Amino acid sequence: MVVDPIRNPYAPGAGQRPPELAGRDEQLAAFDVVLERVAKGRPERSLVLTGLRGVGKTVLLNALRGTAVRKGWGTGKLEARPGQGLRRPLSSALHQAVRELGHGDQDSVDHVLGVIKSFAHRDAGAGAKLKDQWSPGIDAPAVRGRADSGDIEIDLVELFTDLGGLAADVGKGIGIFVDEMQDLGPDDVSALCAACHELSQSGLPVIVVGAGLPHLPAVLSASKSHSERLFRYQRIDRLSREAADRALEAPAAEEEAAYDAEALAAMYDATGGYPYFIQAYGKAVWDLAPRSPITAADVAVAAPEADAELAVGFFGSRYERATPGERDYLMAMADVAAAAPADGSDVEESVTSADVAAALGKKPQSLSPARDSLLKKGLVYSGERGRIAFTVPHFGRYLRERG
Repeated sequence: MVVDPIRNPYAPGAGQRPPELAGRDEQLAAFDVVLERVAKGRPERSLVLTGLRGVGKTVLLNALRGTAVRKGWGTGKLEARPGQGLRRPLSSALHQAVRELGHGDQDSVDHVLGVIKSFAHRDAGAGAKLKDQWSPGIDAPAVRGRADSGDIEIDLVELFTDLGGLAADVGKGIGIFVDEMQDLGPDDVSALCAACHELSQSGLPVIVVGAGLPHLPAVLSASKSHSERLFRYQRIDRLSREAADRALEAPAAEEEAAYDAEALAAMYDATGGYPYFIQAYGKAVWDLAPRSPITAADVAVAAPEADAELAVGFFGSRYERATPGERDYLMAMADVAAAAPADGSDVEESVTSADVAAALGKKPQSLSPARDSLLKKGLVYSGERGRIAFTVPHFGRYLRERG
């Protein structure tokens, strides 16, 4: 059978759902249980997904939201951004969640929408003129004296409490989905933890589902020491060989195509089981393979094209955000990681800041500005004090090959 590029089933793209969401059945099943328990007022922790870029955190976050929608929940999603406050994006997300909930009592709905509006208006500060107040497009009048104190922690607790009461009226729940959660400001993180703590004590049907880089648990813990008891942490990693094979084979079978065993082995070697890489290689191999079954030779022919695409769209776009001094720091990280003793895996572990400084022939303190800037840009993360690692898998290899 000829493999037709028009029928290429693979979907490499940021946050784009692959045709087969392989290897995430356990997380989806566990979330089903969480939703049922929360809707019944049973105690349950909010959820935090962590992992490197390219492992499918956003895809899974969207899939969990879809599960909540199918159960009749109200849901809203926001993406945290460095330097951006929580009030505006959260207000928009909650406006959507209330609309999805479908509560029949318009007076109750208008009251909660008015509280959301008051919460949003505080973004401009107390006493701001109407023209300076941002509004989430809510027609209901703002409710004074509720979620508008100006203290984000107090206001968020009050807001979530009112939302939970509205959802409890209809026996459903409200899910708030936060992507790039590590980029929330310290005050917003603290407020979110406090609100989740209140929810866990009150049994109200509101749940926060966050996704972020591997150091997100440390960010939450730095804000509230008891955060490890507020959230259920799930590390999202690369796929097992079995799941990676399924991610390739199931979409191909839908198009009446297949891979031979050697091709599947070659694909896993090339992608390391990372979902984004699987989609990128899958697309390139499908476009260039002359016929089914796809062979290891086809993978070898397509690999340069897949690598070139990743070098531009996945690695290069991030590299270009770094200044020359920051690029030197990244390159030194890559060299130090390459010199470390191999542990049999292709995962690049963290390196010490001291070793990076030594590789550059500088004092660690002089490199702090570059390191801090790379942390803020999301190119590296620090999972433990004194150590640093890339947020993107295979980034060190890309840097070394780039020269």
